Amino acid sequence: MTTSSQTQKGSPQSEATGRFVRHATLRQLQLLEAIVRLGSFTRAAEEMFLTQPTVSMQIKKLTDTVGTPLFLHVGRNVEPTDAGREVYAACRTILRSLTDLEIKLADLKGLKSGRLRLGVITTAKYFAPEILGAFCDQFPGIDVSLKVTNRTRIIERMAANDDDIYIFGEPTHAGLDVEATFLAPNPLIVLARTDHPLVGQSGITVERLARERFLLREPGSGIRDSVVRCFADRGLRPNVRMELGSNEAIKHAIIAGLGISALSLHTLTLDGGAGRLVMLDVEGFPIERSWYLVHPKGRELSTIAKAFLAFAVDREPEIRASLDRTYAVLHGSQPA
Repeated sequence: MTTSSQTQKGSPQSEATGRFVRHATLRQLQLLEAIVRLGSFTRAAEEMFLTQPTVSMQIKKLTDTVGTPLFLHVGRNVEPTDAGREVYAACRTILRSLTDLEIKLADLKGLKSGRLRLGVITTAKYFAPEILGAFCDQFPGIDVSLKVTNRTRIIERMAANDDDIYIFGEPTHAGLDVEATFLAPNPLIVLARTDHPLVGQSGITVERLARERFLLREPGSGIRDSVVRCFADRGLRPNVRMELGSNEAIKHAIIAGLGISALSLHTLTLDGGAGRLVMLDVEGFPIERSWYLVHPKGRELSTIAKAFLAFAVDREPEIRASLDRTYAVLHGSQPA
């Protein structure tokens, strides 16, 4: 039988494929996927807990393996080249297959071992660790990870299937096709320092509130979106004094006399503002929001993720009771 010299040596395509398999690493593929998704080497480095030089070096190695540039710099951001988009599509397929494999292996082990990855928006950090801790007490063989960030980043993580389950509010506004299970209420209240002129007044209008110096969370925060929408529904805009990146920073700014703000009641369940914050009686508040346990529709949950979902739902009465205790202290403009 005659064999062509090209077949003996291998086609250029098979040689390229072999080179990619031999030299590309899973970490490099994960980094490329994160860079394309986030549009930034810096943000990818933050998400992967690596330094930016390390990320740049790994992408350079992957570029050398592929043999053609994978990214173009556009201002401060980067965009994939045609080759970069092809590698990105392959990355998504590979990473999705590995995630599915992990789920199947975890199911074979049952609840004796495995891993649970939970992503929550910032405000949920006031109760999510307690649920996670109680779950670990019941299933000590399971490794868990908890990612806390703002709503925009959580939606990005969900789009990339980075975690098993997510806790955040208003899932219908996520822009993704998701399945959501009610977890607990998440009321938003207006807070001021105990000596603020509006303390003790009843039926404060949003129009009156618009004249006050307001402290807001950063863009991408679900709380910020709800507050801005509340003002916009009345044709108003809040008088923004300052934007801050955390609920704790906002509470300290209120106490320092820099303004008032609207925050989730959950942010006061642990320390209540140390006696220096008061809930104002504002028309339309509390804004009734809810927490949901969310995952992409059509994605099969592992046995561990299903167990956690059911476990968390069962904790709803405890979460509600904690809110009721905090509300009872704050109601009627009593110092927390």
